[in-house]
Amino acid sequence: MKKRKLSFWEIWNMSFGFLGIQFGFALQNANTSRIFQTLGADVDELAVYWLAAPVTGLIIQPVIGYFSDRTWHPKLGRRRPYFLIGAILASIALCLMPNSPVLWMAIGTLWIMDASINVSMEPFRAFVGDNLPGEQRTTGFAMQSFFIGIGGGVGSLLPFAFDKNWFGINDLFGLSNTAPEGVIPETVRYSFYIGAALFFIAVLWTVLRSKEYPPEEFEAFEKSEEAGHGTESQEEVTIKKQTSVGFLMLIIGLVTTMLIVYFDLKKDLFILSVGIALVGLLFTLAAQMRKSNADNGFVNIMTDLLRMPKTMKQLAYVQFFSWFAMFSMWIYATSGVTSHIYGTSDTTSELYNEGANWVGVLFGVKFLVAALVAFLIPILARKTSRKVAHLVCLTLGGIGLISYYLISDPDYLLVSMIGVGIAWASILSIPYAMLTGSLPANKMGYYMGVFNFFIVIPQIVAASILGFMLTTFFDSEPIYALVVGGISMILSGILTLRVSDDAKVEINE
Repeated sequence: MKKRKLSFWEIWNMSFGFLGIQFGFALQNANTSRIFQTLGADVDELAVYWLAAPVTGLIIQPVIGYFSDRTWHPKLGRRRPYFLIGAILASIALCLMPNSPVLWMAIGTLWIMDASINVSMEPFRAFVGDNLPGEQRTTGFAMQSFFIGIGGGVGSLLPFAFDKNWFGINDLFGLSNTAPEGVIPETVRYSFYIGAALFFIAVLWTVLRSKEYPPEEFEAFEKSEEAGHGTESQEEVTIKKQTSVGFLMLIIGLVTTMLIVYFDLKKDLFILSVGIALVGLLFTLAAQMRKSNADNGFVNIMTDLLRMPKTMKQLAYVQFFSWFAMFSMWIYATSGVTSHIYGTSDTTSELYNEGANWVGVLFGVKFLVAALVAFLIPILARKTSRKVAHLVCLTLGGIGLISYYLISDPDYLLVSMIGVGIAWASILSIPYAMLTGSLPANKMGYYMGVFNFFIVIPQIVAASILGFMLTTFFDSEPIYALVVGGISMILSGILTLRVSDDAKVEINE
């Protein structure tokens, strides 16, 4: 048996929910630092406050993936129950975030909001692998990139559009772009309200307009794929190996923690060292449970982490450096642009808020460019290869980030964001298309969740070391974080050439 090829509109419907998901993420990425600074956060601490998002994803996504692989609802299927539950919770959190009266509440709401968005988002990646044959998956992820671009672009631009009264939209609301100290401007708050509504509606569209293969058909497809081209075999992980890896990570984490204390280094680094020690402890605990023949979700999750297919391991390095770059931009774009180009860090000033809104415009351009080039990337991949296509896109993105330092006129940053937008479209499609062909079908959701580790870990690393780097080497000038991000993105493109990927790429007519 072979999965049937889906029509353009079927792929459209199954991807439409990403429009709302990315609308929510765009509002979060473009405005969270602004909200934190408005509520009194120091620039040097922004990376730590952002940690709620990646840490939440690190925990939530593999767990949701593991359980979605084992779910079947008579009406909603395998993945769609998670789409719907996440959308409801995320919409509520989006309404609460811009109404946070104090900083600690905003940080807590970010944690809840990101967890809810992850509940919806993670199964969407597996949804493509479930429903599309291998030759259509590049197109499927490109469609997701298109909706991510549209949703992210409009979401990022919305506060600016309110402020500038585009199409007369602010005539209906009369919203102010400035507010007293410690209060979120109305343009931001109402943008979040609109995002909450769109998030729910878009995800509901996919839930109602898409179908999933029932378990018996899905099992038949799985056997057929294994009998045909198959997937990469999983490495056998012995209890001894799992114990050794866990013990090694535990020792590294503890020694690093002691060095941070001894040399009185920036406390942000504890996040990284303690995290390594904790993962090592969990590996060791899972190995001990396996000795007593325990077979449960925790043991399977911690053991399968060491059974990743070869392609997935190779892509881990690519993902690490590309997402390190993106996280650098999300954290420091607002403070970097407002201080380096607009010359102010006063969050109550009109000039700061003008610069902050312009960052929203830049993020919007990134998303809209991603939407425009989303379907050109599969064509480039077909003419060359997916590896070369990803290298080209990431190199353009890296040059775009580095150019922030060289620009004094904010209008020219629009050109920089064209390169970043091209890279963003590729980051959201090419690695996932290369990954799905290497995964066992019965663990698609789980490994898609684990793949999120290589998005989350670089974010944790960025949050741990970027503040330290800025204060130690760059006189606390946030613009240098964007330069470091650009170099990281170019390195990610070079590492793509190491990935094993011989899959055929089809372009839907």
